[in-house]
Amino acid sequence: MARKLKTFQTSLGFYDLAIAAPSMKAALEAWGAGSNLFHQGVAKETDDPDVVVATMSKPGVVLKRPAGSNGRFAEHSDLPSDLESAEKADQRQSRRTKPAKRPPRQISERDARKAAAEFEQEQKRRDAERRREEAARERDHERREKATAKAQAALDKAEREHAKRAADIQAEVEALEKRARAEEDRWERERERLQAALRRARE
Repeated sequence: MARKLKTFQTSLGFYDLAIAAPSMKAALEAWGAGSNLFHQGVAKETDDPDVVVATMSKPGVVLKRPAGSNGRFAEHSDLPSDLESAEKADQRQSRRTKPAKRPPRQISERDARKAAAEFEQEQKRRDAERRREEAARERDHERREKATAKAQAALDKAEREHAKRAADIQAEVEALEKRARAEEDRWERERERLQAALRRARE
């Protein structure tokens, strides 16, 4: 059986956010919060009739409005046209004494069940989207791993070929140096023999 939904509200960045969810944990997950905003005092459950009706019409969907404004919550919202004015208005509002709460608008049991079922569908959609994103990241990771392994193998092969060629060249250099030394020795002996013959011829 689907759990009864509650409406939760917070402020993140330039927006006020609201969502109909079965628990604070579910709301935090939908908001993508990295910490417990409820414990920090920046998120709360609300019974504001307008907010409740808006979120219950789109359960599980994060609705937003410009931060500090009193506009309607919607799935898509523009940034405040004057951020400084919005900030000042928010400060003035926080200094005011809290107005008397309006009685919460009653939602029928049928609508509550429908909203809870729609929340579960939205949650399943988000979970499926998250799984698709994770699968895409995994495929991308595997592709990069294969490309890296291929590039590393090519580098290793090139290094081995270079080492072999360098060793062959070094061996050729050493052989040439040996032949050069042998030639020098041969020539030294030949030169001495010919010089001796020249000296004898001159006597």
